[in-house]
Amino acid sequence: MSSIINASTRIIQSADNSGTLEFQGNGTSGIYVNSSGMYVKSVTTTQRTALTGTVGMMVYDTTANALYIYTGSGSTGWQAVATSAVTFNFRAIFGYGAGTGFSPISLTNLVSSTGVVATDTTGVGTARQGPAAAGYGNDKGIFIFGKNYANTTTNITNLVSNAGVVATDVSGIGTARTNHAAAGYGTDKAISAFGYTTSAADSVTSLSNLISNAGVVASDTTGVGTARATLGAAGYGTDKAIFGYGQDSASVSSSLTNLVSNTGVVAANTTGVGTARPYLAAATYGTDKAIFGFGAPSANTNVTNLVSNTGVVATDSVGVGTARAGLSATGFGSSGQAIFGYGLTSVLVSMTNIVSNTGVVATDTTGVGTARWLAGACTYGS
Repeated sequence: MSSIINASTRIIQSADNSGTLEFQGNGTSGIYVNSSGMYVKSVTTTQRTALTGTVGMMVYDTTANALYIYTGSGSTGWQAVATSAVTFNFRAIFGYGAGTGFSPISLTNLVSSTGVVATDTTGVGTARQGPAAAGYGNDKGIFIFGKNYANTTTNITNLVSNAGVVATDVSGIGTARTNHAAAGYGTDKAISAFGYTTSAADSVTSLSNLISNAGVVASDTTGVGTARATLGAAGYGTDKAIFGYGQDSASVSSSLTNLVSNTGVVAANTTGVGTARPYLAAATYGTDKAIFGFGAPSANTNVTNLVSNTGVVATDSVGVGTARAGLSATGFGSSGQAIFGYGLTSVLVSMTNIVSNTGVVATDTTGVGTARWLAGACTYGS
């Protein structure tokens, strides 16, 4: 049941009488309150200072990691609510993939808020390769789908707690697939899309599945954009996402991208920029930008492409680190770093490369954990 108080305020009453209160404000800010807490609109510093403020307007600045209120005083009219920024220590997890003998595994490796990869954690759930992974609910993660030891695609999921603990299998919803991609959107939800529906190279799809802020996977959404697999995906602009690159049903490499709105709607193809390639990875960095990196257009490459906070993909950046394919990537840390990890050169490797919060890729860090490729990676914790 929904009750309108006035043109800008609505109360939504659920069956258990736990109300949700939405203040939509003047369209430039908003407050959302439910049983979990209160959320205000997230913006970057650039977006905040460009707003036409009214006294009392409040936003969360993802660049400064701080709440701001518009008072009309000072050089910009905005004042930080606290004297110091709130610190978030996001951690990350690599999980599953194909290891020794290219057999599926269920091992995981936690990544600290400073980018240190831990040794193997005994796997939980069905061993599989080619899962996607994404953060959800602001502090948890999910591994979704993948291909098992019998070479069969699955629609199994495994939730990751805010302490990095992987849960047992959840029976799947949606079309089973592998070598797809996933990313967060809308500040606390996620989306999984594209991939192979079987082991056949021509089984590519553009189907997508939304994931709620409680980690519940929705049924299939009809695909938008060119069907492809072995692509990457990442969040950008604090509440949107981008899928990019991969290969089509004829195994032809692509540089196409598809933007995802903050309500989880996938847009039509955007003409590709940079080297077309499959088997790459992508991650959010700098809190509101993204990076696509590495892959195998024919031979392995270490080329990267930065994505602005408006979803614009830049031309190729000269690669740093060992060229490889089938690696994974995710954000981590308190200031928006990212990490590329694992993959295949001529052999399976466990090396990593840290990405700064300005999008600069560092040289190789000696690998920790079981060498593998086609794993998933996502953030967790706060």
